[in-house]
Amino acid sequence: MADFNVGSNPIDWARGFTIDFDLKTGMSKKKETSKRRLSNMRGMFADEAALEKKIAKDDEVVYEFHEIGAPETAGDLAFGCSITYPGRVGGEYFMTKGHFHTILETGEVYYCMGGHGYMLLENPEGDWSAHELTAGKMVYVPPRYAHRSINVDAKEPLLTFFCFRGDAGHDYGTIETKGYRKLLVEKDGKPQIVDNPKWK
Repeated sequence: MADFNVGSNPIDWARGFTIDFDLKTGMSKKKETSKRRLSNMRGMFADEAALEKKIAKDDEVVYEFHEIGAPETAGDLAFGCSITYPGRVGGEYFMTKGHFHTILETGEVYYCMGGHGYMLLENPEGDWSAHELTAGKMVYVPPRYAHRSINVDAKEPLLTFFCFRGDAGHDYGTIETKGYRKLLVEKDGKPQIVDNPKWK
């Protein structure tokens, strides 16, 4: 059955709509993505010297995401897709900044559409976990947990779909200030969890 959109705007939050995503990239075919380059990731990686060296050589995109822009109400769902590219800074894999939600009691769902990575979770009380992501796996991020996507594949991007309540907001500042207690690094050719020496 075809979609029959009313009016000139196909995104109708009151009556529903369809979004066409490119399954190879995970991005909407109609809207530009938000990009985070290495220079946007200062303070996120433990090895700051290695980060600055990479920035000087090529300020490449670490990850990008597409969000539809949901109304900021509890009754609506914000959703979109993100790509975390392959790469490392020192021993750390490329990753997203990670965030809490402004409304801390907010859960979120991530569905992996491609690649190989982990979702690193941490709450303010210090509980943490790391969940492996491969195509077809879903991760539930409980309320009160910061979450960060990490790509452990050397060649392929990590592609995820996410969904959360529309008014949840994003708190990046806590992670930018404190960091995560744990890091995912490559050791002996495999991903391993280690303590973050810079955690405050």
